Amino acid sequence: MRESFTLYELQRIIGCAVEQFLPRPVWVSAEISELKRNSSGHCYMELIEREQNSSSGSAAKAQARAVIWKNRYPQLSAKFVSATGKALAAAMKVLVEVSVTHHPLYGLSLQITDIDPTYTIGEAERQKQITIERLKADGVWDMNRGVTIPMVAQRVAVVSSATAAGYRDFINEIESSPYRIRTTLFEALMQGDGSEQSISEALMAIAEREDEFDAVAIIRGGGSVADLECFNSYLTASCVAQFPLPVLSGIGHDKDTSVVDMVAAVHLKTPTAVAAWLCERAASVDGQLEYYAVLLRSCCTKATERAELRLQQHLELILRAAQSALIRQQDKLKAYSVLVENFAPSRLLKLGYAVARGQSGAVIRSTSECSAGERITIEVADGHLVAQVIESYGKE
Repeated sequence: MRESFTLYELQRIIGCAVEQFLPRPVWVSAEISELKRNSSGHCYMELIEREQNSSSGSAAKAQARAVIWKNRYPQLSAKFVSATGKALAAAMKVLVEVSVTHHPLYGLSLQITDIDPTYTIGEAERQKQITIERLKADGVWDMNRGVTIPMVAQRVAVVSSATAAGYRDFINEIESSPYRIRTTLFEALMQGDGSEQSISEALMAIAEREDEFDAVAIIRGGGSVADLECFNSYLTASCVAQFPLPVLSGIGHDKDTSVVDMVAAVHLKTPTAVAAWLCERAASVDGQLEYYAVLLRSCCTKATERAELRLQQHLELILRAAQSALIRQQDKLKAYSVLVENFAPSRLLKLGYAVARGQSGAVIRSTSECSAGERITIEVADGHLVAQVIESYGKE
């Protein structure tokens, strides 16, 4: 007769074999595919290892159920959150210490007794480096940093959550400025599931209205390393790197720099810092314009002063020339006056000359103007003589 076992007996044998082969806890790396904490306080997980060369990237290579009992969950959860800044969740890669058990009814199960948060952080850093290398290989790493930034960005598209404190800080800083900077919000999820796709869709919506904006600000308040995972993803970083407008990042994390920060045209620490940068840039241009206005006024004043000086010099030259011309004319007038005085009739009469006038009173200049027997008047220096022409003859 063949040896046989009941199902329960077989499960017990498997359980004993497992416990004998793995009597102590072991460390296991895996991805959390599902996680649920029930009302009793226990945390149930589905752990999975995926095929690395799978074309879809989702084919399972191994899978197992795991549990953190309620007496251990608060301690392990607090430890993980303290180190990573984020609660345990699906899609995380973790390194956990497990005790392997096999129950006749529930089968193989992993009881998690400890967790190493540094593994999850390190895995995030590894994925970040993969994104960086891929962007460089694509030739887009430096593209957005090469986009020309306007001297003054007055039309700014903002990618943020409308209810985020960082967005309110950004708007308050803008509104407190004396400069008119118009902002348009393109709302997006800034962390968690769907955030990569949401941010990328917001950027694509802005790109469709590219001519309406001078720059794009991607802002969110502070967060943990895990909260910033979407800013290290290839999808988000690639959109930013290739964006046609300059991107200003203000993701609000002092301890780390995301890939989006690295590829953005301008990287600032917080949303408020982005707003301050925009206002300071406007103030700088305003100051330059004021400087040039002062310089222009100074140049105009100096040019006017030089023109006035040249005009005064020209006027002095003209005045001197006029004075010289006047003196010359006065000298000429004096010469003419002497000449006139020398040839004045009264002086000539005193010299013995006389003026003969006919009966009409006209001066006789020629012998042909009078005839014999005509009565004429002769003017001499001290009076007049009346005479009668006896004879007239001209010069031979």
